[in-house]
Formats: sequence, structure tokens, C-alpha cells
Amino acid sequence: MSHRRITKRKAVLAGAGAVGIAAAAILLPQAYAGQDGSQSEAASAPKKMSAASAAELLQQLGQQLGESYGGAYYDSDKQQLVVNVVGNNNNVVVQVKKAGAVPRSVQNSATKLTAAKSTLSKQATMAGTSWAVDPRNNQVLVTADRTVAGERWDRLESAVQALGPGVARIQKSAGEFKTFIEGGDAIFGGGARCSLGFNVTTQDGSPGFLTAGHCGVAAEQWSEEANGEPIGTVQEAVFPGEGDFALVTYDDPATEAPSEVDLGNGQTVAITQAADAAVGQDVIRMGSTTGLNDGQVTGLDATVNYPEGTVTGLIQTNVCAEPGDSGGALFTQDGSAIGLTSGGSGDCTSGGETFFQPVTTALAAVGAQIGDGAGAGEGADGGAEANAGAEANAGADGGAEANAGADGGAEANAGAEANAGADGGAEDNGGLDGGVQDNGGAEANAGADGGLQNNGGADGNGGADDNGAGGNDAGGDAAGDGTGQHN
Repeated sequence: MSHRRITKRKAVLAGAGAVGIAAAAILLPQAYAGQDGSQSEAASAPKKMSAASAAELLQQLGQQLGESYGGAYYDSDKQQLVVNVVGNNNNVVVQVKKAGAVPRSVQNSATKLTAAKSTLSKQATMAGTSWAVDPRNNQVLVTADRTVAGERWDRLESAVQALGPGVARIQKSAGEFKTFIEGGDAIFGGGARCSLGFNVTTQDGSPGFLTAGHCGVAAEQWSEEANGEPIGTVQEAVFPGEGDFALVTYDDPATEAPSEVDLGNGQTVAITQAADAAVGQDVIRMGSTTGLNDGQVTGLDATVNYPEGTVTGLIQTNVCAEPGDSGGALFTQDGSAIGLTSGGSGDCTSGGETFFQPVTTALAAVGAQIGDGAGAGEGADGGAEANAGAEANAGADGGAEANAGADGGAEANAGAEANAGADGGAEDNGGLDGGVQDNGGAEANAGADGGLQNNGGADGNGGADDNGAGGNDAGGDAAGDGTGQHN
């Protein structure tokens, strides 16, 4: 576990990383709007941009499109913002193009899809189901696990059909929706095993960490070894209901709790800020059972009906997880905290759906902030020291290098250098249907030993493909603990 006792309390980190600045080209007025056709066409051509810059742009557009707005997502392959447009209003299409985004004609408005989710909550809430808005398909994606059959399946299918043609679709999951108690570093409490998510600084300046809410309600005290001495006590826990998160404070207020995620094999990645998720975003998960695994965000504001009750406001992904991974960290290559592992179906052999508690929501609810208790001043402006240009964790077991320049990588911060210690790792974290995160150029490329290599700070401009964060060396006994499939 990434903490150790110190004799003198260090000053706490004052806050998360600064918000970066969007690309100036996106924000500039259309200088050639009134000139010849070729210039006008060039001015309205889709612009390549980082995910963070896309978020900044959408903050302007989303408020202007009204009922014509049908959601949006970030196309990481083309590095473009795709905006769904409802109806035949050519002025809206022109407006989207002039802004540098790609307009896409769709059937359903964002308002209509949100209303559809509310209807499903009233008519089809049952264990083993979930629903979230899928902007890439402009529908509400309804998922039913293997337990939903017979009369329950008929009820769900009828509710989806009643929404109207093309509003929602059902997919069947081979697994069973369960929380994953047993996941970063393993923590133990009350016979259960979970994962530590992210270290934080609480409102009174003391060190603590976030984990899953269903872990927090399972036990009040947690240790770093099975049947070991407690190191932390639960202060707040939400589950089920409007989230799945818990705040645990370290019992020793002098505990140094670094703001980083343990990648296994003695390697870590610095966590410099919290950020919202975005559909299409590349993310990495760490858990004590299955180690590093990666994938993409597939839905936002998901509702999941676990056997224990309904949880709302979750992130849906195709990242795998297994029992013991609960509470573990979902983050980006550039060191942004995104989510806490909640639950899902399947495993890391067959795949499946996994849901995460948004970190930004959890922090706001408990009044904490990303920080390690190690104090600002360790590097200029209190910025993160790690990943400031040189490759992180290089070596035989360090994983494959990120191949800067390859297609599919987002441009780093459109001006703000990725993970730069000098400026505190400035990043732009505006909302893209719940927030778009800039992945800082270089994506996760873990090797056989689960190593994570970062080349995304040298010049802040290198795009790189996500080659898969493999490896399960983080440790943790995958054996069940009698609590069911909890992460």
C-alpha cells in the first residue's frame, strides 16, 4: 500500500491540477466567413483537437443548440468532436461546422433520451438491469444480465418498446451484475477485500482515501492485510442510491498518502487532478485482483440495478473487472482520476460491462480533494514531479513504450504541456456530455508485467495508440471471500 508513517506532519496539497486552456484556433472567430468559397470551406472544416479542447468547445455549443442538441462524443481516432443534431435546421449545422466540430444528423434529442431514462426507472427497475445514454448510437442502451428472464424480461422489453422506435435498445449480458468487493492496493475489512482508489486530502487537511461505497458499508475499519491492524476508518459511505463511494480517513494523521496509483512491480503513476469522464475516452483501471486493464467509456450517468439496490450516476465502460477490484482506480495515462470501480458483469477472460463511480462527484459529496498530504512546493508551483518529460518507469519490465505520433492519440492539452511539473500539469477538463478528459497524447501501453510507460510529457504533442494495459501482477488473491462478486 502506498503510504508510510512519518514523524512530522507535512503540509497538504492545496488542490487538484489547474484547468488548462483550450486550443486558440477553436475559439477564434471565423475570420474568412465572408470571403470566397474555398476560404469559407477551409474555415469550417473539422478541426483536430484534444479531448479537453473538445470539451471546451462543447461548453459553448451545447448551450446554443437547444432542442436541436442530441448529445456529443469524442472520436479519438480522428481527434474530432462529433455533435448530434436533431432536425433540418441548416443554421445549426453551419454553426457546428464553423466551430470546427462534425455535425451528425440524429433522431433523438438529449432531452428526449434523458426523459426515456426516467421512464425506465419508473417502469422497469429490477435487479440485473442497467441503462445509460449512448451518444454514438443516439439511444439509451439498456443492458440485462443473465438473471433477467421470463416475466422480468417481458416487462423490460415492453418498457423499452413503449419508448418508441429507435429511442432505446436492449443488449443481453452473459454475466451477472454484482458489486465487486474483495481491488490499486488491497484493503481488508470485516472479512471482505476491496481496493484503495485514490488518496485524498479531507476538509480538515488530514489524509484519507476513496473507495467503493459498498465496501464502506461492509466494514467500518480497514487494514492493509487480512486480519491486520486497522489503518483507516470510514467517515462517509453511499450505497445504494446516488452513487457508490466511501471516504476513509487514515487513523494516524501523520500518515503520508502519496497522490499516485500503484501499478505493480514497484511502479506508480502520479495522480494530479480529478476529471469527468467522456464517451469514447480511453481509460485504465487498476485493481488488486486483476491488475491493470484498459478500455473505453461507453456511457455516462448510468443507472445500475444491483441485487442490493439501485445506484445512479455511474460511468459505464468495457473495461473488465473481477471480485476484489471494487473501489479500485479508474484513471487516464496523463494522471487524471476518473472513477472508482463499482461493479458489473463478466471477468477479464470473457469481458463484460463494468460501472464506476465518478471521482468528481464523490469528492464534491465528501468535501475532499485529490492530494497526497506531501505538500505543495515539491516541484515548481506544487506541480506533480512524475512524468515531467522523461519516460516514466523505463526498464525491462516497464512495458511497451508509447509510440508518439501514431494515430488515435489525442493532442495533449492544445497548448498546455502534458504532466509538466513546471506548471503543475495544467489540463483542460471541461464537460463533454458529462466531461471530456484530455488523455495527454500518450496512451497506456502496459507490457507483460503490467508496466505503464509514459512518453506524453516530452513535448505535450505526441498522439499514441492505446496498445492495451495488460498484465495482472498487482497482486491480490482472486479467491472469493463469501461476499459474492464484488470489486
